Amino acid sequence: MSRLSLAVLLFGLVGAAFGGVLPNQYADWEGFIVGGSNANAGQFPYQVSLRSAANAHFCGGSIINNNWVLSAAHCTVGRTTANTIVVVGTLLLNAGGERHPSSQIINHPGYSALTLANDVSVVRVATPFVFTSTVAPVALEQNFVDSATNAQASGWGQTSNPGSLPNHMQWVNVNIITLAECRSRHNVVNAARVHDNTICSSSPTGIGMCMGDSGGPLSHDGRQQGIVSWGIACAQGFPDVFARVSSHRAWILENTAN
Repeated sequence: MSRLSLAVLLFGLVGAAFGGVLPNQYADWEGFIVGGSNANAGQFPYQVSLRSAANAHFCGGSIINNNWVLSAAHCTVGRTTANTIVVVGTLLLNAGGERHPSSQIINHPGYSALTLANDVSVVRVATPFVFTSTVAPVALEQNFVDSATNAQASGWGQTSNPGSLPNHMQWVNVNIITLAECRSRHNVVNAARVHDNTICSSSPTGIGMCMGDSGGPLSHDGRQQGIVSWGIACAQGFPDVFARVSSHRAWILENTAN
């Protein structure tokens, strides 16, 4: 199957994340962070690992207050709270961290599996987070950032294809590019999925975030700019697309105030 024939390839462990609720064109791939580095303790204290009841990592997310995690709707649509566990405070998938069962999942009502619009969700934990140097919230960007250098993507996406998930959290520097440039570098079908409330990143071919860790954060200057949503190919120079936090900030705050 050619890369372009897939039209859109979603981030993350799609089969686990969606529970089989999406069309076939979204299936059969896993996330990647290519050319990244091992994260240091406390470097991304807001990064979380979303796991199944069997402790299988399926998506990333970010801590936004004592009770709530921000992630992508394509990660949580079709999932139950019993099968969604939030693990925080660890760099490793196989050791450490604190496990928090979830008590509520809210998917953005405007999310579309077809167009990938409004790919945002929030997950409430049953036991509040206790903030430390390795467990802390991230600030949500309020302003529309058109472009920027040295943004950071983090998570446990695969580092090669085929391959397994890295045990150690990875991170990579990427550049935020304009929506106009993002659309111009995708084909017509994919460009239509670069909505005004998305944000795009780019990195040199063969380096950087290629497909990334679904639901995980894109941050810049200490504020979360995006939520990993979708991309195509793997380190081939196509921009990656995120739900834009500033555009969804009001909805996020409204639904996580309690």
